[in-house]
Amino acid sequence: MGTLALMLAVAPAATSEFSAAGELVRVVLSLLGIIGLILAAGWLTRRMQRRHGVAGRRIRCVETFAVGARDRLLLLDADGKRLLIGMGPGGMRTLHVYDGVPVEPAVATPSEIPPMPVFGELLARWKRGS
Repeated sequence: MGTLALMLAVAPAATSEFSAAGELVRVVLSLLGIIGLILAAGWLTRRMQRRHGVAGRRIRCVETFAVGARDRLLLLDADGKRLLIGMGPGGMRTLHVYDGVPVEPAVATPSEIPPMPVFGELLARWKRGS
């Protein structure tokens, strides 16, 4: 009976102690692994979509413009021609077909763009109520 009591007294000391630091490291590493898998899946999805559709496309949407809550204008490039399409609840309608080489919109030069006001100036204007 003495050895049984001795074994019972030693048994609780033999169990491993809880390590908060070890558990924290394990949780953080697991979280980083899951985030890495999500990022890798997103990268792979974008790469597969880009490769799949661009090569054989003959129609490309150059620009869209919302005219109303449910109405839009679409500028499409189809087989070398530009089409202006009106789209709304009643359907789609070709508004204009541009002949010739499609012209890309000109990019504004820095001298044409007015300088942005500093945040302090905007705040002072807002406080004045202008």
